[in-house]
Amino acid sequence: MKREISREASLPNPDPSPDSQTAALVHDQQEYLVRTYVRPPPMFVKGDGCYLWDIENRRYLDFTAGIAVNALGHCDAEFSELMYRQARTLVHTSNLYHNPWTGSLSKLLVHETRKAGAMADASRVFVSNSGSEANEAALKFARKVGKTLVPDGGKHEIVSFHRSFHGRTFGSLSATPNAKYQAPFAPMLPGFIYGTYNDVEALDSLITEKTCGVIVEPIQGEGGVHVATPEFLLALRERCDAVGAVLIHDEIQCGLSRTGRLWAHQAGASSSHPDILTTAKALGNGYPIGATMVSSAVADAIVTGDHGTTFGGNPLACRLAHHVVSRLASPVLQAAVRDKEGLFREHFARLRLRHPDLIKEVRGTGLLLGVQLSRDPTELIAAARERGLLLITCGTNTLRFVPPLVVSEAEIDEGMGILGEAMDAVFGK
Repeated sequence: MKREISREASLPNPDPSPDSQTAALVHDQQEYLVRTYVRPPPMFVKGDGCYLWDIENRRYLDFTAGIAVNALGHCDAEFSELMYRQARTLVHTSNLYHNPWTGSLSKLLVHETRKAGAMADASRVFVSNSGSEANEAALKFARKVGKTLVPDGGKHEIVSFHRSFHGRTFGSLSATPNAKYQAPFAPMLPGFIYGTYNDVEALDSLITEKTCGVIVEPIQGEGGVHVATPEFLLALRERCDAVGAVLIHDEIQCGLSRTGRLWAHQAGASSSHPDILTTAKALGNGYPIGATMVSSAVADAIVTGDHGTTFGGNPLACRLAHHVVSRLASPVLQAAVRDKEGLFREHFARLRLRHPDLIKEVRGTGLLLGVQLSRDPTELIAAARERGLLLITCGTNTLRFVPPLVVSEAEIDEGMGILGEAMDAVFGK
């Protein structure tokens, strides 16, 4: 008991104890929740900018941003006021009727994408409710294009890549070759083929005349923050053109200025651009929305009744996303993201000098960064949390840094100072 009291006294944010208000509330609710998640002890009730507060009023610096969602931070004032105004005006009508904001958001996405020099043939947008739904639409659209080209269904295969993550619905899950996610629900949908990320030489045998679509993340987030080489993205484009396959870029985590460019694929050649681009996460800054942007050729293959959604494109979600895109498309914000990447990397370099056997590699771009460790980071994540910093992992033994894009230099310094203390506590100085 004395050791526990001493420990809690030495930590600014010790995890709530079993007899705390938090634990009592969690216990009261737990029996009613499907057991799909394992959560740490704190319960968050308030957010502001890059900080969260738990039910016991302890403050945490958030370098997770709701898994790369809250790009503008928590409870941004403009965003919150707009939500209030629109919620008092019109929330939902369904896609049986027009509303002003579905089309306005679609137009803005297309125009900002073209203006940024990304996806040269961006033409039309289908609005949905999540990243998985955005990818489901993309996979269905690729299948429809394949059936248009080969009506007997012979062109139906979808190619994706190991370490990818495209979602948990059956189509997107079938494109996610990870036994942890797939095994409990096997067999997967037929027609999905898996290749090795960044393996250019294998593409000719992987992508064939049977391939209707290829889905790839320009930066694999969940898989460990692995960046596609420009050569790989260009070779994908060329091979898809050669066999008449649709190229899909899943930018759900890496897009919307997280890399310091509007879309991550802008780092490659213009000749490597996709036919379909999917986005979600930051698009709603926490409000559920996804979008699937397509080229004119893909749009021409989709007709009334081919796809649909009840909630997707509702006025509230689309007005909020319109505001978010308008702000995230700012060149000033994007330049700041690139500068902040440099500051993170300076801190990583100093930590590596202190822990050379622990930090093996730093990967990623902008504010989607992964620090590869030689050891399991579970204890480190807890130690950082109890010192007031929230972090998440990805891949195998990789720390993932996806803070709000508006994080300040002072907040980066603060967070990295906490991480250093946590590393010293867990792994020694």
